[in-house]
This record gives sequence, C-alpha cells and structure tokens, in this order.
Amino acid sequence: MLSVTTRYATDPEATKAMDTAALRETFLADGMFAQGEIRLIYSHYDRMIVGGAVPDGGTFVLDEVKECGTASILDRREMGILNIGEAGTVSADGTDHAVGKGDMLYLSMGSGPVGFSGPGRFYLVSTPAHAAHPTRLVTLDDAISVKMGGPETANDRTIFQFIHPDVMPSCQLVMGYTMFHGGSVWNTMPAHIHDRRMEAYLYFDLDPANRVFHFMGKPDETRHIVVENEEGVISPPWSIHCGAGTGSYTFCWAMAGDNVDYRDLEMVAMEDLR
Repeated sequence: MLSVTTRYATDPEATKAMDTAALRETFLADGMFAQGEIRLIYSHYDRMIVGGAVPDGGTFVLDEVKECGTASILDRREMGILNIGEAGTVSADGTDHAVGKGDMLYLSMGSGPVGFSGPGRFYLVSTPAHAAHPTRLVTLDDAISVKMGGPETANDRTIFQFIHPDVMPSCQLVMGYTMFHGGSVWNTMPAHIHDRRMEAYLYFDLDPANRVFHFMGKPDETRHIVVENEEGVISPPWSIHCGAGTGSYTFCWAMAGDNVDYRDLEMVAMEDLR
C-alpha cells in the first residue's frame, strides 16, 4: 500500500510563531516505516521526497506517485535508498540489487518502477533529476569516511559519504550517514546553514527509550523537535540543523539544491546562537 503526504515550504517569520504541535506537523518526518507499506512525504523544499518501504518479507512495487506528475516516480527523478534493517532486495530497470544493512543504492533517472522484497527496512530519498547517471550500489567499504569532532566536545564522529561527488556522480542528491563514537551525542555542532540546499535527516539505531533533540530555526531564533527512533526532520535551507541524543544513534543526511558541494556552507559561531 502506498500513501503520500505533502509538506509545504514555510518562511522563518511564520516558523517563529509556531507552537510545538505546529513545528512537529510542519517539519517532523514521522510514521514513515510501517509493515507492508510504502509511506512517502513530498516536500516543497527542492521537491525532495523522503519515506520508508517495509516489505515485511513480501514484495511490492513503487511506480506512479501522483504528486510527481509523471507516469512513474523515476521518470524525471533520481533516488537514494538506505537499508536500515536486515538484508533485502531492491529491483529496478530489470536488475535485482541485494542491499545489506548500511548499504546505499543509487537509482538513476529513468530506472522505471522500483520493487522491494525481503525483510529490509528501506529509507527512500528522491529528488528531481536532469540526466541519467549510472545506477550503483555503494557499500560501507565503498563510502568515503571523514573523522570529525572529538570526545572533549561530545561530537567524536565519522561521516560516511555514499552519494557524493568524490564517490559517484548524481544530479543534485547528496546522501550519507554519520556514526558516533565513545559516548559522543552531538551532531553537526558547531552548527551551520547552507541557504542554497535543503537537508533531510533520519535518526536510526536509537534505543526506543532514548530521544534526539533536533535543533532548527534561524541562528538567533532556535527551536527544537524531540525525535524518536526512525523519525526524521525536513530542514529548510535557512535553518540550522544539529542535535543531541540521550543515547547513541546514527543519522542519515540527504541534501538537494543548487549544487553538490558538501562544503558549501556558512558556519554559525556559538555566540550567535540564541
């Protein structure tokens, strides 16, 4: 079964007036993983789609998504698929791809319907595309790893870049995930913004009893959203995006916008945060 919800773009002034419920309704990506279903969120920020597909041992196919306005979802889009569960299979363009936990599959524009089977829990990110780049399965060994932070600032972490210009070509989708070490819990701190690209987060491998406090908003007008395991946040280009967990976790980041330059950002000084 396929279900799609739409999230509209919101400006900083409107966000300032939101209460907790309004913030969650606008920016929290929740309820994406349901047994035997595909659930998608269509965002008006750079027309990014995020969602989950849980075949639950069966098989189903993602094809037409009315919100895209095309016969099949990948007619004018590319897609990144991260498996956060047991090994499963993704089928596209006549090829079956065995996707293990932590692997990421890139599907090119024009790949046709996408099939899911097995016990996997697949996180989907799709963005508009203008060219067909080669489909590729990227494992953790194939990804570029970048060490950041340190234990003294509680942000000792490794960033794994999967769909990234230094690994493989894509149109505008840049995607990977970040893992933490030795009790570190702060992600993307010091904070930054990149006004030319929006970003979506997915928090996973978080104990159900724990939470992540995701911070967003303009640097001088911050807000927070409390996030559970396998929930995410759709982050506007004008917003900071950082967070801290009450326990260990991993988060997947995905960006879309004017360019694929991972370093295209503006740092925010600690003294400027409010």
